[in-house]
Amino acid sequence: MIKNILIDLDGTLTDPKVGITTSARYGLNKVGHPIPESENIDWIIGPPLKASLAKLLNVEVTDVLAEQALLGYRERFAVTGLFENHVFEDVKETLEALKNQGYRLFLATAKPEVYARQILDHFNLLEYFEYPYGSELNGDRTNKGDLIAYILEKEQLESDECLMVGDREHDIFGARRHDIETIAVEYGYGSDAELTAAQPKARITKFSDLLQHLG
Repeated sequence: MIKNILIDLDGTLTDPKVGITTSARYGLNKVGHPIPESENIDWIIGPPLKASLAKLLNVEVTDVLAEQALLGYRERFAVTGLFENHVFEDVKETLEALKNQGYRLFLATAKPEVYARQILDHFNLLEYFEYPYGSELNGDRTNKGDLIAYILEKEQLESDECLMVGDREHDIFGARRHDIETIAVEYGYGSDAELTAAQPKARITKFSDLLQHLG
C-alpha cells in the first residue's frame, strides 16, 4: 500500500534546462574551459552536478578544477539560474490531488536543499510537500540512494509504502537500492534507452498520469 511518494525535481516537476546549462557554461568559462554553444550538455540535468562538470573538464571529481567550476556555477545559479525554470504541465494540480487523497509527498533531489526549497517556494509548490529533501552544499547526499536512505531514516518510512517518481536512471537505481518501486516520467532528461535499461515499474508521458497508477 503506497502512502509516501518521493519525487525528483529537475526534469520531473520543473524544466530547469536554461538555468542549469547556462550556469554550467558560466562556471566552466570561469576556469578557462568554455564549452561551444553547439555542444549539447542537457545530459548534466539530474545527476550530481560536480561529477558532470568533472566529466566535461576531463578531470577526477576530486580535482580542484571541478570544485572551482561548481563554485562558478553556483555564483550564477544562486542569483539568476534558479528561476530560469518552468513547471511542467499539470504538476500543481496533480500534487494537490495526491495530497488531497492522503499521500505524503517528499521532494527527493540531488540539487542542494537550499536551492530546491527556493524553487518550490517560487513556483508555489512548497505547500504540497511534507519536506523538500535535497543534498548539502558540501556534496553530501548528491547520490540518490544515499538521499533516499536519509529520507527513510529521518521520516521513519517503510520502503514498501513508498514510491519514487523521477526522470533519470539515478532515481530508479537509488530507489531500487531500498526496494522502492519507481515510476519514470518520459518527458524529462532520461533517454528512452536509459529508462529502458533501468527498468522502472512503469513509465508515464505526463505527470498527471501518476494519478491513474495510484488509483
